Amino acid sequence: MIEQLDELKQTIEKCNKCKLYKTRNNPVIGEGNPNAKIMFIGEAPGFNEDKQGKPFVGQAGKIFDELLNSINLQREKIYITNILKCRPPQNRNPKQEEIKACAPYLDKQIKIINPKIICCLGNFATQFIFNKFGLKDKIKGISEIHGKPIQISNLNGKITIIPFYHPAVATYNVNMLNTLKKDFEKIKK
Repeated sequence: MIEQLDELKQTIEKCNKCKLYKTRNNPVIGEGNPNAKIMFIGEAPGFNEDKQGKPFVGQAGKIFDELLNSINLQREKIYITNILKCRPPQNRNPKQEEIKACAPYLDKQIKIINPKIICCLGNFATQFIFNKFGLKDKIKGISEIHGKPIQISNLNGKITIIPFYHPAVATYNVNMLNTLKKDFEKIKK
């Protein structure tokens, strides 16, 4: 497992499938426990993530850590990654061709980690995972489906998918922190 993740890391570090590699400082592959039962997936690295090469270390990362703490879950017990491994300029939304270029990396991470719970952080991650697992008919705006677990069965057994607002939403609207905390309680159940 660790060897597979290391090989994947080396491949991503050399990746030039889209133009984002030209402007990145560091690809943000993902980190955490390779045996994690819970995987969090965001959309793309931000400024601080690009500088440090680690996921969720900026302002949204502080909120993410607060959310984890609210349910007594440590980063060491989870695996966290993004759809895109390189930062889009000015933190713009990912483009479809960038998602298409990076998707095989995320697919491989999911296969290696084999989580029992996939937590989608924001619309892009939710849409990607819903499409991947044949839930296209359930795709709606995050404001409508946040915090509502969906169970699926595949060759690896049962997986629970839980869509969440992206933690960055609480940097713009502090009132959303309570909604996020309430939604994160679903992970404990």
